[in-house]
Amino acid sequence: MNYVRTAMLLAGLTALFMGVGYLIGGASGAMIALVIAAATNLFTYWNSDRMVLSMYGAHEVDRSTAPELVGLVAELAGRAGLPMPRVFLMDEMQPNAFATGRNPENAAVAVTTGLVHQLSREELAGVIAHELAHIKHHDTLLMTVTATIAGAISMLAQFGMFFGGHRENNSGPGIVGSILLMILAPLGAMLVQMAISRTREYAADNLGARIVGQPMWLASALVKIEGAAHQVPNYEAERNPATAHMFIINPLSGHGVDNLFATHPSTQNRIAALQQLAAELGTRSAPSVGANENYPPRGPWGRSSSRRPSRGPWG
Repeated sequence: MNYVRTAMLLAGLTALFMGVGYLIGGASGAMIALVIAAATNLFTYWNSDRMVLSMYGAHEVDRSTAPELVGLVAELAGRAGLPMPRVFLMDEMQPNAFATGRNPENAAVAVTTGLVHQLSREELAGVIAHELAHIKHHDTLLMTVTATIAGAISMLAQFGMFFGGHRENNSGPGIVGSILLMILAPLGAMLVQMAISRTREYAADNLGARIVGQPMWLASALVKIEGAAHQVPNYEAERNPATAHMFIINPLSGHGVDNLFATHPSTQNRIAALQQLAAELGTRSAPSVGANENYPPRGPWGRSSSRRPSRGPWG
């Protein structure tokens, strides 16, 4: 069903892309848009993960540069029955994370420095398990392809504003049509993203909580990330709102019009679902993943928060 859903989404976005092309240049514009969409789909399938990671300045880490972070990912990937994904770190103070890659064999998990600093190890484990659930569900291809094509639709619509807005004949959309095109085309792409976002996030929350064995670790992390997202701006995400749906919590601060339409389900509803799952599983508390008995309740990587170095626990 995930592959069918991906195909349906790509078909819908491609049709929207062609529709924009038709409004700009008629039948020939639609055919050009179809060719561009096909090339974009093919290129995105192989390269979208690298594009998104590069966009956020993520750099890969390994056991020599971030042994505890990579070790935690490896342990949770083993629990999930997944190949070990590549691990990336983003130099970003807003706590957040996303997963990307066309399949589990070519997947990556990216976390921000803010996430590592501000969450406990249990909470971080919940977030990573959530991202691994996306990988297991093959959501990562869907997310990266959607982000790329939605961004392309927005750019094409803006191009139509300049290409057709000053034309007075019937071959272009005209000034009013161009303005509507510039507004409605990106909105349509956003609605397609929203259509699958809620189910995808709820499913990842559920499976992630089962992977880590403690739903309330993820619930606690969601509360912290949600609060920080409205206080600490992610400027790269603000410049590229089409990628917002990839993160575990919407990274947009709420200062722009892009946040009038949420790409994520309500955090309160997600927490309520996790609380219900915890009750079903009978898990009120659980030992830390891979941590010793002396692990402190705050401060990641087995260090007390007062001793945490300013550059991060991997330095």
